[in-house]
Amino acid sequence: MIIQQPASRGPVLLAPAYVLHRRPYRDSSLLLECFSRDYGRVGLLARGGRGRLAGVLQPFAPLLLSWTGGGELKTLTQAESDGYADPLHGGALAAAFYLNELLLRACARLDAHPVVFEAYARALAALTGGMADEPALRRFERDLLAQLGYGLQLEHDVDGAAIDPAARYHYQSERGLIRAPDGELPGAALLALREDALAEPAHLFACKRLLRAQLAWHFGDRPLKSRQMYRALAGKTPRTETP
Repeated sequence: MIIQQPASRGPVLLAPAYVLHRRPYRDSSLLLECFSRDYGRVGLLARGGRGRLAGVLQPFAPLLLSWTGGGELKTLTQAESDGYADPLHGGALAAAFYLNELLLRACARLDAHPVVFEAYARALAALTGGMADEPALRRFERDLLAQLGYGLQLEHDVDGAAIDPAARYHYQSERGLIRAPDGELPGAALLALREDALAEPAHLFACKRLLRAQLAWHFGDRPLKSRQMYRALAGKTPRTETP
C-alpha cells in the first residue's frame, strides 16, 4: 500500500485520527489539533465545526478525517466516527487528557508515528471504569520515548552487565543505568517495565518517577494542565501522585 506523503498538497481522505485539542474560532468554526496514524499531528480548521460536526469532533473518539491544503493549517472537509469509544470519567478522563498533552508536547506536526498511534489507542482502551490504569500509562510513556528516538536502556547497565533484579540503579539521561547501592530504581522494577509486568505499587512508583524525569528531560518540564485536572476530578490533594 502506498501512503501519501505528509508534504503533499493533495487532499487526504478518511485518515484514521483522534482529536487532541479543540477550541472555538470565529463565529462557528473550530481549530483542531489532531493525531493521525499516517500523517502524525495535524492542525485543522473545521469551518462550521461548532454545528452538526461538534458531536463528532470529540477527543478520545476514533475518527476518520479528510482534509486539504498545503500550509501549516489544513482545512477539514469530512469527519466521521470510526467506531464506538467508551466514555471516560474521573481520573481516567484526566489521564486521557494527560496522554493528549504528551502527544502535543512531544510530536512535531506532520511527523508520522504509526506505532505511537496504535499505542495511544491501546492506552485509551485501558482507561475504563473511571480510574487511571497506571501500567497502561507507563507503557505508553515508555513506547512514546522509544518511537521518538529516546528509548530507555532496559537491557543492561553502562558497563554492559545485564540488569540484576536484586540490584539498584541510577538512570542518567545521557548514559543509561548505573548500578549503585543507593540507587532509586530497583532492578526488578526496570525488568517489569521492560516486560510489561508492572503490578507492584513500589515498581509502578519507581518507573513513574523514571519516565517522568525522562519526558521532562527531552520535552521540557512545563507543568501539565492535566495533572491539575486529575487532582480536581479525582478529589486529590496537591501532594497526591498524578498520572
